Amino acid sequence: MALPLEEYALLGDCQTAALVGRDGSIDWLCLPRFDSAACFAALLGGPEHGRWRLNLPEPIRAARRRYRPGTLILETEFESDGGVARVIDFMSLRSDVADIVRIVEGVRGSVRMRMDLTLRPDYGAVVPWLQRTTDGVVAIAGPDLLRLRSAVPLVNENFQTSADFTVAQGQRLSFDLTWSLSHVQEPMVLDCERALADTEEHWRKWSSLCTNQSQWRDAIVRSALTLKALTYAPTGGIVAAPTTSLPEHLGGVRNWDYRYCWLRDATFTLLALMHAGYAEEARAWREWLLRAAAGKPSQVHIMYGVAGERRLPEFELPHLPGYENSRPVRIGNGAHGQFQLDVFGEVMDALHQSWRIGLDGGDHGWRIERALVDFLESNWNQPDSGIWEVRGPMRHFTHSKVMAWVAMDRAVKGVEQFGLDGPVDRWRALRDEIHADVCRHGFNADAGAFVQSYGSTLLDASLLMIPLVGFLPPTDPRVRGTVEAIERHLTRDAFVARYHMTPDVDGLPPGEGAFLLCSFWLVDNLQLLGRHDEALRLFERILQVRSDVGLLSESYDVDAGRLVGNYPQAFSHVGLINTARNLSTRGPAEDRRSS
Repeated sequence: MALPLEEYALLGDCQTAALVGRDGSIDWLCLPRFDSAACFAALLGGPEHGRWRLNLPEPIRAARRRYRPGTLILETEFESDGGVARVIDFMSLRSDVADIVRIVEGVRGSVRMRMDLTLRPDYGAVVPWLQRTTDGVVAIAGPDLLRLRSAVPLVNENFQTSADFTVAQGQRLSFDLTWSLSHVQEPMVLDCERALADTEEHWRKWSSLCTNQSQWRDAIVRSALTLKALTYAPTGGIVAAPTTSLPEHLGGVRNWDYRYCWLRDATFTLLALMHAGYAEEARAWREWLLRAAAGKPSQVHIMYGVAGERRLPEFELPHLPGYENSRPVRIGNGAHGQFQLDVFGEVMDALHQSWRIGLDGGDHGWRIERALVDFLESNWNQPDSGIWEVRGPMRHFTHSKVMAWVAMDRAVKGVEQFGLDGPVDRWRALRDEIHADVCRHGFNADAGAFVQSYGSTLLDASLLMIPLVGFLPPTDPRVRGTVEAIERHLTRDAFVARYHMTPDVDGLPPGEGAFLLCSFWLVDNLQLLGRHDEALRLFERILQVRSDVGLLSESYDVDAGRLVGNYPQAFSHVGLINTARNLSTRGPAEDRRSS
């Protein structure tokens, strides 16, 4: 059975990622490109679907772990009656291949250890052909070749590999699992100790670039490292999470594939990287965004693959029971073809922020912006599927209209502030028209709050964005009423639900955890309203639910006291960075994104 999500740590090499549990079991590994088939899928099935376990064969007295400071190198200490052994896990940074290196170090006494390796590509569905080598084993299945090089003798039985060995104090034993394409020459043998030193130097140097010196610097650095690990280095794209189908509600059906890049994440991610001091990563993300959004505006998708792939067909894997029996397990994401009006505002805002923070927008970027605005001029008043990608009827979602206003506002500011060309008078008029439309139809006087969609009475946490993007000032009574209504009806113990789940809204059974990014948005709003002490208290409460190694998932189940949803979630860590900055400066002017 898989562990609770907070018991997993992240390994990454900026091409793919793995999750390793506190018990020493790597239960999830996607082959390079993040969205390619998993080699270890025990997280969504069981050991028979692929995993790599390295720990003690006898009862574990204690398992302590940590990341080496400023790195993605994980150290887990296992204590037994015989002594203490440390397992050092990391992914090397070689291009064109993927390596997971596990070094077992004797810390005290003499410790019996056990290794079990079950390789099952294609999400646990394929049993590869195993072949012994002088230093380990090779597994081949179609395009995939996986080679384990081991410092100890291995036993192959029933298409599985195992080893029993003892490590003494001061002894170090290395295991290296390498993936490469089966039809090309195998990569050179990795010097594991040298790779460890090089990997540590690389991550320490990168994390030292973080410019934030606030009281939350450690949390910000860990979040920045997580974002970097979720970056696909060849293109600059950042996936929402390295996993698929981790449920938003344990046992539920809201299980989606998040191994893709969402346009909606653009502005938040750009600002988070810049606020943490990572201009090159922000520039690479912007360049990915420009490539992805290029083309006919009517054909803009809400998400893409890491290289800009547009076709992300969704299907189910019935042979996998899902995390804690949460079916179905989905591959691909059917929402990629939805019309979601708000992404146009997010792209326009991200490119506007690029100009503001000194990233050269260039003529190419402005041409794309002009094309998006031209499309919006005749399509802003259409219903859409909204920020939450509902699979029910399309509606006139209030947040979507607000973001259409953002698109027009940033187009106007491009002319006013940066001397770009465009029919600014017409844009100003349309900006005013959209603003009036939202205030007329999106605000419910009886509720004293903005509501989810025109004519609805339901609240929606996405409306916390209204003051953050500059649509209305935080002191406006309608904004204050919306924040207070969300506090009363969507918030428990600092954690904010997206909206009240009803089948007529999204066509799915109700039930999910509180959305962590929305919780950060509430903190931002409280800060804007001058309620700094309350904002600080809520922020510290959210930080308490991070894993012991500083990771956040998509959501938090208040009743179960557990992280839920895909893990780790880029958007949650982006929210942490931006909100920490707001609180530390006690002035959120820049993050209101409206200048």
